[in-house]
Amino acid sequence: MMKHQAAPYFSFSGEAKEALDYYKEVFEGEVLAVQTFGEADYPSPPEIADQIMHAHFKKGELSFMMSDSFPGHQPTVGNNISLVLELESEEDIDTYYRRLTEKGTVVMELQDTFWGAKYAKVKDPYGIHWDLNYTEK
Repeated sequence: MMKHQAAPYFSFSGEAKEALDYYKEVFEGEVLAVQTFGEADYPSPPEIADQIMHAHFKKGELSFMMSDSFPGHQPTVGNNISLVLELESEEDIDTYYRRLTEKGTVVMELQDTFWGAKYAKVKDPYGIHWDLNYTEK
């Protein structure tokens, strides 16, 4: 069903690049991917063009992703970290989405995305945010 463990996803209010540089120095790992809002094929305000829309960091088994938040969706302690599940099939993402939303709250409905994946974000009844992602191979 799942490719690997759940990966943490950090959300920032404009400090993602600074945080990414900090974690790179602390953990001596590598930045596998980084894309700014300005580089993405997604409508976003010009004032956030240089902010990070998505970045992926890895050092051995340590792996996490991060982004700056869209204006008006500023993270606070508690919703600034979510867990990403990279799923193996459309059936898996549909199943987990259905199960999590039975008692949880939909943050972003299950949908096809501009990055070529099926994606949803759900807050479970205990306040944990889950990012479900399925990219067709």
